Amino acid sequence: MSVNIVAFGNERDVLSEDSQQSSLMWSYLRRSALISEIDSSPSAEHARSPVTTEYQACVFGNVRLVVHDCPLWDIFDSDWYTSRSLIGGADIIVIKYSVNDKTSFQDLKDSYVPMIKKALNHCSVPVIISAVGARKNAVPCTCPLCTLDRRSCVTTSEGAQLAKEFGATYLELHALNDFYIQKYFGGVLEYFMIQSLNQKSSEKMKKRKKTQKCHRLQPPQLEQPEKMPILKGEASHYDSDLHNLLFCCQCADVAFYSEDSSKVVKAHKVILCSVSHVFMLLFDVKSPADIHDPSILRTAQNLFAVEAGAGLLTPHGVPPCSVPVRVVVKDSDFCSCLSDILHFIYSGAFQWERLEENIKKKLKDSEKAEHVLEKVKCILKTPEKVNSLRDCQSHQIKRLYSTSLRLFFNTPVLADVIFTIQGATVPAHRAVLVARCEVMAAMFNASILQAMSLLICAEMYQVMRLQHICELYIITQLQSMPSRELASTSLSIVSLLKKAKFHNSDCLSTWLLHFIATNYLIFSQKPEFQDLSVEERSFVEMHRWPSSMYLKQLAEYRNYIHSQKCHCTIM
Repeated sequence: MSVNIVAFGNERDVLSEDSQQSSLMWSYLRRSALISEIDSSPSAEHARSPVTTEYQACVFGNVRLVVHDCPLWDIFDSDWYTSRSLIGGADIIVIKYSVNDKTSFQDLKDSYVPMIKKALNHCSVPVIISAVGARKNAVPCTCPLCTLDRRSCVTTSEGAQLAKEFGATYLELHALNDFYIQKYFGGVLEYFMIQSLNQKSSEKMKKRKKTQKCHRLQPPQLEQPEKMPILKGEASHYDSDLHNLLFCCQCADVAFYSEDSSKVVKAHKVILCSVSHVFMLLFDVKSPADIHDPSILRTAQNLFAVEAGAGLLTPHGVPPCSVPVRVVVKDSDFCSCLSDILHFIYSGAFQWERLEENIKKKLKDSEKAEHVLEKVKCILKTPEKVNSLRDCQSHQIKRLYSTSLRLFFNTPVLADVIFTIQGATVPAHRAVLVARCEVMAAMFNASILQAMSLLICAEMYQVMRLQHICELYIITQLQSMPSRELASTSLSIVSLLKKAKFHNSDCLSTWLLHFIATNYLIFSQKPEFQDLSVEERSFVEMHRWPSSMYLKQLAEYRNYIHSQKCHCTIM
């Protein structure tokens, strides 16, 4: 793929004594970190044709970049066909002028901009208008109301008005240095390059699909007479979607702990409450007065304890709504089987035989297994119904227990999302939306990428406080990710590291390197690990956890233990 850029206008300062001043486009090609393999032969920079100069290079690794630089506006007067062909093949157009040449700007505004508009013929080609240089007769001023340099120089308001009428992006480059060329002008230009490549890729894919469809030969189909077509609906993924939600832990608002405070597993209030009145009592969906069954009240009090004030803790600046409620499980046997029990609940609470088998296999004690299974039955019990469920089968469990999320549809109970549609509000639950809709899952899980985009803008405009806030937010979000989610996420931490380094975010880039080293066993298995530079790989290997020395010693210890054929002395 390729990107074609056409640049019109002369940005050289007629009042400057520097006759060797490089052009804007040549300066960008030489300074940008993304550009490689530039055609820097004498014919490219010095042996110029009277009308246009062509540069060729590579951008983003393997994308061909072609730049046509036309410093003389005479091309529109002498060769309208060539100028029209250049505009027709352009992916991006750059119009540049010197702020100290008011006459050329006036000609550009009155004569040549209308010609470019006519040649574009309503095509959606991005246009960048660049005002180059510092005004000579006064201190450079960007105030739109300033009139100090209105007579001999092109003011900011005049350039901005021209860009507004053209529908273009307006930039002021006071000097052709690293900041204005690489970060300011280059940042905008590279954004439009990426947009152009995405559009071309999309059009190419559509064209390929259309071609394949046209060339595909379909056998003739003979319809049966006097029969209505049979519509085959797609199989439901409801159970698997909720099961995956439990596995990825996204939007979890409950954290179960054992009595010794070791973390067990995270879950979601709305799913638990849709199955059990015990959880409704725990999370204040219902009060004891609403439930007239003493056995449910006893189960809630004897089996669980919600830690007071747990929802008020906000470590590392995390908002209160994102901190899971801490629930202590008082029964140690039940706690050890909690993961299997939650899988049973999230699967629809009707795979009873599988749960029974898993608990008996884990506890290896029939009496303890029966005790835990009775606790599960108590949790799933419907108020004022006889709990005669010994030796029950899955279909009986499903019939006796209500396992539906309909109770929480279009109700503010436990809702943490509100949709506003034409003045009306619809409450919803993030956990259910994320489980059932990939678009919603992406929307609620893209906060880190949005923070990185905002950090890039903050660095570009030198808003240092906003940049530090974005750094802190990204670090906080990554710290709160459990290892299981970190291993399965599609978010590229190495890509974040590269962007942080490129945009001078030293604090974030240093932290990300330590983060990769600390989670070495996770990141070393990912393909993105190979994208680390030699220097970064050396740092990670040096600070990795666990260290290679520890793993070697652990392997030697295990080999020693297995080599010792220890037998019971009594036997």
